[in-house]
Amino acid sequence: MAYTSESARTRLLDQLGAAVDQLATALAALGEAYDQMDEQTAEVLEERLFRPVQGAYGRARRTHLEFAQRHQLPTRTFTTGSPGAHSLDPRTHLERAIGAIEQADHIVADMQDSMLPVEVGDRELRDGLTETREMIATAPGYGRQMLRLIGR
Repeated sequence: MAYTSESARTRLLDQLGAAVDQLATALAALGEAYDQMDEQTAEVLEERLFRPVQGAYGRARRTHLEFAQRHQLPTRTFTTGSPGAHSLDPRTHLERAIGAIEQADHIVADMQDSMLPVEVGDRELRDGLTETREMIATAPGYGRQMLRLIGR
């Protein structure tokens, strides 16, 4: 299937936007989980999950904006993610966050595997995708560790 550079760039922006949306959902869910935890557990959540995901969210948004501007494509305004249905069980929110982080990672990995960033992208886009994935690489594992500890 033939494509134009502009349509491929638009596709990349859409995919990256979907990853940003997933990270926003993860941040919202982590915020809800934080509010339901004791102080010590909440500090661990903030350090090992919230901060890396927040950094990845910011990096992915910046990558999206700068790529769009470099190629004179429409920019997008991102909204705050939804934590989902309210629950007093932090595990519910933590599970939701882990799923969203994994989905964001999957989207970015698919972008990288497609080779589109190489074919029509640029160094800054590739670097932004790589940095985003690096920031969230350990988050799902830490999240699962926390799930095992919460409620004991």
